[in-house]
Amino acid sequence: EAVERVNYPGLPAHPQHERTRDLFEGCGGVLSFELAGDAQGADTMIAKLALPISAPSLGGVETLITRPVTTSHSGLSREEREASGISDKLIRVAVGIEASEDLVEDFRQAME
Repeated sequence: EAVERVNYPGLPAHPQHERTRDLFEGCGGVLSFELAGDAQGADTMIAKLALPISAPSLGGVETLITRPVTTSHSGLSREEREASGISDKLIRVAVGIEASEDLVEDFRQAME
């Protein structure tokens, strides 16, 4: 498997799934995941993507992708990041309005 872990409260395995269902209608368009392998593999996958824009933001109509270790959490030590669940290979995605089929295919080809 290319993906080791997915963080998304819409998944039944997420530790806050039940709470999310009780409080919200839907789970939003932001998720994160870790690839098997190392940080270089995460960079390689991101570079292969055609649709998402590599940017440290959450807003916009286009899908954005980033590695928090190089953007939002770059000022923290490795120990602080790891204590917060931010590994070197964590990838965050803010899904835009592109066709879901196009995004799925783009991610599929990037993980091959």
